[in-house]
Amino acid sequence: MLSIIIPTFNEAKLLPDLLKSLKKQTYRDFEIIVSDNHSSDNTRFLALKANAKVVDGGLPAVGRNNGAKIAHGEWLLFLDADVILPPDFLEKAIKEIKESALAAASCLIIPLSERKIDKILHGIVNLYFRATKKFFPHAPGFCIFSQKRVHQLVGGFNERIKLAEDHDYVSRISKLEKFSFLRSIQIPVSVRRLDKDGRFNISAKYLAVEAHLILFGPIYSNIFNYKFGHFN
Repeated sequence: MLSIIIPTFNEAKLLPDLLKSLKKQTYRDFEIIVSDNHSSDNTRFLALKANAKVVDGGLPAVGRNNGAKIAHGEWLLFLDADVILPPDFLEKAIKEIKESALAAASCLIIPLSERKIDKILHGIVNLYFRATKKFFPHAPGFCIFSQKRVHQLVGGFNERIKLAEDHDYVSRISKLEKFSFLRSIQIPVSVRRLDKDGRFNISAKYLAVEAHLILFGPIYSNIFNYKFGHFN
């Protein structure tokens, strides 16, 4: 079984689209766990209506770890509420993971947008992920597969880290086990943050985050003013 873990905070607008895409999957052997950070909207109601398990969450690292604690699956899949999976996503992913003997995996990203600039920006990110995979691995937190035993082996996500805890997670895993990007699939992701804060501002912020990771290591304070979940 696969355990799909989704950290949320006021995601009533976008979570239903993800849950609908999960319902349409050709691979069916999975459970859904929503780790909710005390949403003030009806996120929890929608999750329960879709037969998901709901646990208390927090910031993404806390939510993911809390979900993993009750997961029954041999494999964990960490998603964010603003992604949508093609119907054959899980089937292709599980097949490739088994054939590749991976202990953890992620996939490259495509924007849920027809704008050329969004495709260019996401393409640059994909190139960077590929180029740094072996010596400075990254993975978007909205799509990480890991074996539950490996998750437990590394102690899960570091809950002290405020930003880029997903990169730290796969970096620690890659030192012990095999991690790679899946070739058979890509994951469609929302551009809501780009729309809200602007393409230039977000690009500049992510470059600053990357520079901090390279020069100083993990980010333990919210110096980049990152907001988790739905924002107005």
